[in-house]
Amino acid sequence: MSVDENPVKVKSLYFLIVNYNSSNLIARLIDSLQVNDQSKYQIVIVNNSVTDQEIFSLENDQIKVIAAPENLGFGRGCNLGLNWIKEQDDQAIIWLINPDAYFNSDQLNQGKSITGNAIAFFIKQPQISILGTTVYNSQGEITAAGGTFNWETAALSINTSLPEDYQKTAWVSGCSLLINLANFKECPSFDPRYFLYYEDLDFCLRYSQQGHQIAVTSSIKVNHDTSSITDRNQRTKYQYITHSYLIHIEKYGTFPIFILTNIRMSLNTIRLIIYRPEEGLGKLRGIYNYWQTRLINFQETN
Repeated sequence: MSVDENPVKVKSLYFLIVNYNSSNLIARLIDSLQVNDQSKYQIVIVNNSVTDQEIFSLENDQIKVIAAPENLGFGRGCNLGLNWIKEQDDQAIIWLINPDAYFNSDQLNQGKSITGNAIAFFIKQPQISILGTTVYNSQGEITAAGGTFNWETAALSINTSLPEDYQKTAWVSGCSLLINLANFKECPSFDPRYFLYYEDLDFCLRYSQQGHQIAVTSSIKVNHDTSSITDRNQRTKYQYITHSYLIHIEKYGTFPIFILTNIRMSLNTIRLIIYRPEEGLGKLRGIYNYWQTRLINFQETN
């Protein structure tokens, strides 16, 4: 088991945000945090959009902006931030949160500060390595509270019922995910093959297989404007969903499931090109990119 059996008490909390042309949303997130929490914490923003220089105006003693050399995608952008934070404090709590998430004092925190709830949780439950929060949409409905995974079919499901305090789960949403660095000998990382989508599922499954405990809690809650960023470009959205899903099936599905998935997806893509062309063309590009990458990797290893 890779989990330290006697983890050191956490020292600090870092929020980690990956930006892609979302300076206004990140400003809203930071404002909602500052209004509801006067505790000490650090915010680290990885800037994946070289054209979005407005993000640097947010930088101060409490907010660090790290410029990525290019658009690294969500997972690799997270890795850049995770490594930077671990160099500062390898016992920290890292709260990975989406730019389009925010905090609402009328709904959240049970009378405690946001960061206070997070730190208190890990003091009481230091054995938990990865923690998901309960995620709500703008209508106050729960959209994510952990999920299950079927190892035989590689199928996942999302839990939308409120857990009692906390409960163990197979995976949690990367929209709002906390990492207890004290339980990791090496810096945790996302699989760089996932540019966008499914990287949170893979992250949880990989570390669960290494002995880390994954849980979701009802004591920490976040609001999220679902897909407010990715819906800006439907074709690109479905390109990344498709590409990442094929990587997921390759890694966790059986060979028959992998073949059937490719056949089903190809036939469905043809239909979508006719009836929903933006979605269909995006899926087609995702399939092409996946197989192009596999071919290149095959040629390089033979």
